[in-house]
Order: sequence, then C-alpha cells, then structure tokens
Amino acid sequence: MTALRLAAPPADLDAEAEHADPSRGRWSQTDLLLAQSIDAVNRLGHYYALVNTSGGKRPDPPTPVPRPGIRPAADRPRISRAAAETLFQIINGTPAPPP
Repeated sequence: MTALRLAAPPADLDAEAEHADPSRGRWSQTDLLLAQSIDAVNRLGHYYALVNTSGGKRPDPPTPVPRPGIRPAADRPRISRAAAETLFQIINGTPAPPP
C-alpha cells in the first residue's frame, strides 16, 4: 500500500483525499489506543455520574468511539436465549443438548 501511495502522482492523491472518509479507512495502533483511552475516560465520567446521582433519571452510558469495520451495537445481531445457554454449557465443559 505504501509503495502504491508513493508511486501515485500528487494530483491523484489530492483528488482521493478530497473525497476520502477517514472513518472507513484502516486505523493505526495509535489511533485504536487513543479511541480506547477516550472510551475509558467517558466510562469513568459515566460511573462518576451514576455514583453521584440520587433518584431521578440515570444518565445514559456513553457511546463508544466508532471504529472502522465495526458496526454499532444497535446494528449487531443478538444471540438467542437458547444459543446463549448452549454456549454457556460448552464453555463450562458440560455437554450441549442435542439440537
């Protein structure tokens, strides 16, 4: 990828950069660590708010920083109760019930 980028004419790179969507590209390890740090700080702030909230509506949990290639939690399929029970049995070493 680096060799292709270095071989591309500057005009092509400028044209691609104008229409690029950074959220769809690859992230470096530094980008991922930064996103994890932001999420951790946001969770700590949420926990602080939960502990110091008496009565009334509890604050909503923070939304994680979107990462490329990972769908938001609302878009992910949920595991069924039966599938979760089977998985739990397999993890604990008990035989799974027949399907």
